[in-house]
Amino acid sequence: SEGFSEGIIRAIAQTPDGYLWLGTEFGLRRFDGVRAVAWEPPAGQQLLSSDIRSLQAARDGGLWIGTFRGLASWKDGKLSHYPELDGQVIEALFEDREGTIWVAGWAPSVGRLCRIQGGDIQCYGEDGRFGSGVTPVYEDSGGNLWAGAMNGLWRWKLGPPRLYPMPDPAQRIYALAESDDGGILI
Repeated sequence: SEGFSEGIIRAIAQTPDGYLWLGTEFGLRRFDGVRAVAWEPPAGQQLLSSDIRSLQAARDGGLWIGTFRGLASWKDGKLSHYPELDGQVIEALFEDREGTIWVAGWAPSVGRLCRIQGGDIQCYGEDGRFGSGVTPVYEDSGGNLWAGAMNGLWRWKLGPPRLYPMPDPAQRIYALAESDDGGILI
């Protein structure tokens, strides 16, 4: 009501410089502790969509920006665009302990999970294995990477991918965490 942000805040991340970044349905905002101001990309550049769905502050100081139509990253005053992910709704971003960025979401009717490491992008899911979407991604204390998909919970690494179907296929996974005894909370 005091103009902090227009629309729904869908994602929040804090970069190493202390700024909080807010992903909203109407764009990206940077909060310095006093004011939340609209972020503007450099002249001649733009995000593919102002509908920001996910954010990930990376350990290298960069900010990964998932939108309704693709992926970008912002680092050292440079906006990078990832055309391999154009048209994909980026619902979740995650940096694992090895520095790999995991990108989860969906492209028209197909869930996708992509990994970005050293500029190399590899995507999975074109075969329909995730159903229509992938949302949360989580790494447990043992180094296993988990992805919540429309058809259940996937353990993506360590070892070969394995699906753990949900008891009710109509249930969607919105968040993942680890319990004190090492179990995965859905």
